[in-house]
Amino acid sequence: MTTEVTLPSTSASPGARQVWTRTRGIVLALVVLLAAAVAIAVVRSDSRHGELDPRSADPNGSRAVAELLADRGVDTRVVTTLDEAAAAAGPDTTLLVAVPDLLTPRQQTRLRQALAGSGGRTVLVASGSASVERLAPSVTAAPATSLDTTLEPRCSMPAARRAGSADTGGVRYTTSHVGADECYPSERLATLLRIPASSGDGDTVLIGAPDILLNDRLDKGGNASLALQLLGSRPHLVWYLPSLADSSATEEEERDFFELLPSGWLWGTLQLFIAAALAALWRARRLGPLVPEKLPVAIRASETVEGRARLYRKANARDRAATALRSATRTRLAPLVGVPVTRAHTPEALLPALSARLHGDGQQSLHALLFGPPPGDDAGLIQLADRLDALESEVRRP
Repeated sequence: MTTEVTLPSTSASPGARQVWTRTRGIVLALVVLLAAAVAIAVVRSDSRHGELDPRSADPNGSRAVAELLADRGVDTRVVTTLDEAAAAAGPDTTLLVAVPDLLTPRQQTRLRQALAGSGGRTVLVASGSASVERLAPSVTAAPATSLDTTLEPRCSMPAARRAGSADTGGVRYTTSHVGADECYPSERLATLLRIPASSGDGDTVLIGAPDILLNDRLDKGGNASLALQLLGSRPHLVWYLPSLADSSATEEEERDFFELLPSGWLWGTLQLFIAAALAALWRARRLGPLVPEKLPVAIRASETVEGRARLYRKANARDRAATALRSATRTRLAPLVGVPVTRAHTPEALLPALSARLHGDGQQSLHALLFGPPPGDDAGLIQLADRLDALESEVRRP
């Protein structure tokens, strides 16, 4: 009686569970990075909400200084467009520009032309090199170099001397204008600069940092005194908060898409790309040949075979798997047909002996089986393994 042995079915493609096992590390890392990016964006957006806005009671808002000015009879009006700011200029008005660097070059030039000869005071908060050369042509801006933001006046300007130490440390300024007041020096450059107008009673004041106007810093040192004196010299205060919605910002040219993106999002995207590259390197196929090592413990042969098979399958290395199967089969068949093991991988020695042992199988079919090209797919690899097993069983049959 002949007993037919049914081989267990073998799947040629990985299942959903195997795919999840392989990719869950990358998915988890991406989820964590995305959650962290969202959390950082939310925290940063909350912390900067209403910054330098006289209507905001947030720590970075300026509602406190506006209320103190109101108690002294100074009314504060918030504007968000260049046309409103230019129309408000006058001898009885102080115009505060909250973030001058947000203005386009054309907006800066128009604002400077509107303020020229107005007789009022213009206060520029943390104006950098991107705006100071147009809003205050005789002034040069330099970046901050010291972490100490609380500075002493060290000048003869009455408002600075009465206020004493204040948190003006930030952008530093130097000017060629004769008669300018240079106060609160940091590394020999002023962080508070007042430039009188060439004609009339107007002037321009540059403050290196916005700290003296913020709610959570107003009660430190002489911040409140300095802020009230600089902003309360006229009965009207116009607080200009530049906005991207201002139509005058698009009259000159359309801004590039990347210029409209906050710097935090650009850095976040770069970090995601770096994390993805590191994950790809971590999951990539190792370079160079495998280094054999002696195992510290004995492992069952079936576990070793299954482990190597999974590695071959994961690397999609059907050619190496087929080579290993054929080499092992030739090594076992050679002693059975009287061929030395050293010549087991030589077709001229092994194939004639096998053909004589099998009584009729042609050397051409044996050559294709034992020395042929690698299979083209997983199904072909499984068929090759079955045929090699059948050939070895036939040779071992008495």
